[in-house]
Amino acid sequence: MDYRQEMQELRQQLNHHGYLYYVLDAPTIPDYEYDRMLRRLEELEAQHPEEITPDSPTQRVGGAPISAFQPYSHPVPLESLQDVFDQEEVEDFCRRMAEMLGEDVAYSVEPKADGLSVALEYRDGVFVRGATRGDGRTGEDVTENLRTIRSIPMALPEKLPHLIVRGEVYMAKSVFEELNAQRELRGESLMANPRNAAAGSLRQLDPKVCAARRLDICVFNLQLSEGRDFATHQETLDYLREQKFKVIPNKLLRTPEELGQEIRRLNDVREEFPFEIDGAVVKVNSLSQREIAGSTAKCPRWAIAFKYPPERKPSVVKEIVIQVGRTGVLTPKVIVEPVRLAGTTVTTATLHNQDFIDEKDIRIGDTVVIQKAGEIIPEVVEVLRDRRPEGTVPYHLPDTCPVCGAPVSRDPDGAAIRCTGAECPAQLLRNITHFASRDAMDIEGMGPAVMQQLIDRGLVQNAADLYFLTAEELAGLDRMGEKSAANAMAAIEASKTRGLERLLYALGIRQVGQKAGKVLGGHFKTFEALAAASVEELTEIDDIGAITAQFIRDWLDSPQSKHLIGRLKDAGVSMESAAEQVDDRFAGMTFVLTGALERFTRDEATALIEARGGKASGSVSKKTTYVVAGENAGSKLKKANDLGIPVITEDDFASMLE
Repeated sequence: MDYRQEMQELRQQLNHHGYLYYVLDAPTIPDYEYDRMLRRLEELEAQHPEEITPDSPTQRVGGAPISAFQPYSHPVPLESLQDVFDQEEVEDFCRRMAEMLGEDVAYSVEPKADGLSVALEYRDGVFVRGATRGDGRTGEDVTENLRTIRSIPMALPEKLPHLIVRGEVYMAKSVFEELNAQRELRGESLMANPRNAAAGSLRQLDPKVCAARRLDICVFNLQLSEGRDFATHQETLDYLREQKFKVIPNKLLRTPEELGQEIRRLNDVREEFPFEIDGAVVKVNSLSQREIAGSTAKCPRWAIAFKYPPERKPSVVKEIVIQVGRTGVLTPKVIVEPVRLAGTTVTTATLHNQDFIDEKDIRIGDTVVIQKAGEIIPEVVEVLRDRRPEGTVPYHLPDTCPVCGAPVSRDPDGAAIRCTGAECPAQLLRNITHFASRDAMDIEGMGPAVMQQLIDRGLVQNAADLYFLTAEELAGLDRMGEKSAANAMAAIEASKTRGLERLLYALGIRQVGQKAGKVLGGHFKTFEALAAASVEELTEIDDIGAITAQFIRDWLDSPQSKHLIGRLKDAGVSMESAAEQVDDRFAGMTFVLTGALERFTRDEATALIEARGGKASGSVSKKTTYVVAGENAGSKLKKANDLGIPVITEDDFASMLE
């Protein structure tokens, strides 16, 4: 078969199966078969790059990062809708339409997805551009990020000269929960809600980051269609389904009573949708009637958005329990009498932190008002003080971790209270995954899935236990045969020589990142010397402030930490600095690297500076000695010039090294 024909057939098959999987949720082939076809297409495109087409599924992975989004003028404005909040306003809307358009008016009622509105533009059936709504007339070009959304077709069956559709980009609730669980595991801040997560993801400058967020879309309006005429909104939705779009569900109704009934029904079943909804949209179905009704300066007269109020119900606090998260944060939750909210039965609600409890004075036995609006987790919004029983007392979080008994400490710059235990079981998965990560001890093949199995089987209770595993134990794990087990054992053995700098980072001591690990390892040379240092001695070191010094000292003094270090020593893990000091020519100097360097990576240049006694900083200040400026240097170069800091080229820097 000619390679061009093979590539065309592969593209058609992959796009067809992608539509079945991502739009219809009805796959007909195994993932393995899909991946095999995709791999073959990638091989052919690598051999014949001139044959790559915009609709190829290989183009969805995301291109190179961009510096900024460009403005995009919408050929057809993306109007906003007038909000209404009760049945009376729905009846008023229907009355206005009847007076303006006559009695024969049909309406489309649709769930109002809570995401980010975008326009998708097609030329001759091929996706060419996509943009955010912005102010309705000018948005931002986010084409490359939209290409990563699998449910957006890159090519349409019918090749109209020009087509623009409008849809809502969203993050599915299940994806949102999964991503937040992963962020918690990595110690990152949690995303607030699916809408914010979707908006932030679509505006990532790196399309690969956007692709990893697994966004989706539902299309709800045809903005422009050259070469095709339609009489009704329903016809446009049916046509868009034929063109392989994922289209919002809708119902055609006529009377205010029918509209109100459907609006209430959508609210009752809102949990069944994959996306969050915050209301229902009512639109005149006839496109000619829409033209007669027209628009105001801000919104169309022929549509309204019924906004659901936050659903709130009272319940009684039976108990307050403490959960210890994977990052050690103690999170209080209330156990309440079961109450039905937004389609689900709620028995728990978050209390956030001690400050939140104090502010609302929440006590066991109180009657509280629970709300579930725009957030996945219900929360307490009010205490009904007039229903408070006698004998209640204020609630305070415990001084020790309820899981391991270690002391807890409050973040100096926030309200979070954390367990300080180095071997706390609640933090075990996060701690050992971090310990084995690439920038820490770099134990290849020991990711979260493997670590979870080790924990579940009782083989690992702290990071040091990794060094006492056997090949037989690893080979017995799921998807871990003898060869993989042997490779993992070799990686574990190799990690023993990473050195003190990386070990300190791997231990997860509060505020001790990679940079602080390097500073401490380079200064003390051995763990024994660090363990003997007082808070005052620690604060004398550059980049180690009083708070960080106290965190280090507290960690070193913890019985759990001492046990962990003892086990690591028994395993033969190096407790000495691995940094090689070439000379001290840069002693007392601070360098800032900016712009694109050609001869060195940032990490290489930093290592060269530190090996000669210098310091690499991420920001320019009066203490900066030199700024090394590569191509396209930006604000750091400007600040250096403003402060009169010497700016040198990469060649100048190389000469200083010689």
